[in-house]
Amino acid sequence: MWAGFVASLLLVTVAEFGDKTFFTPLILAMRHPRRWVFLGAWAALAVMTVLAVAVGQLLFSLFPATWVQILSTGVFLAFGLKMLSQAHQMTPQHEMEEEEEALKLVEQAEEKGAGRGGAWAVVSEAFTLTAVAELGDKTQVATISLAAAHPGFSVLAGATLGHGLMVGVAVLGGRFLANHISERAIHWIGGSLFLGFALLTGWELLS
Repeated sequence: MWAGFVASLLLVTVAEFGDKTFFTPLILAMRHPRRWVFLGAWAALAVMTVLAVAVGQLLFSLFPATWVQILSTGVFLAFGLKMLSQAHQMTPQHEMEEEEEALKLVEQAEEKGAGRGGAWAVVSEAFTLTAVAELGDKTQVATISLAAAHPGFSVLAGATLGHGLMVGVAVLGGRFLANHISERAIHWIGGSLFLGFALLTGWELLS
């Protein structure tokens, strides 16, 4: 149980930094009250995590455990290699792309009136934009893989806590951290972490 909790907490906390789901609440918190941005963004990520865990548990129930472990190993390996490749090729311009994409989403939504009308409007905007940013993201796919190999509740708890920590960091001090922590370094760490879980899952498959 603890393995699923720790794995999901580590993966989400590291992999989300510098992603669209990090920059979206960061940008919104510069325009609206932070508590409502935090509530909406975390709620969105919690819902997306529930969906990911449900899909992972469904895969576990439908397919043989060996197949699920092979799939999980492949997912972690693919994301690990991708993040390491991105870290190797990353330039300062590339590091700004995720933030620019998040800013574009926020501006497009607010041009249509999103976020106007009080606390509920801000919560709704943060929820919607964060959910869109998270849909199909690497952390959601990784959560599905973890939930297929570990108890669903442990993965749900770890991933939800990890998302809450990162949204809190983004809302309270995201700009400072983004300016002082290299996204390239985070990609090296995240890629290594994904490869580590690929090795662990593969080892469990062979043992």
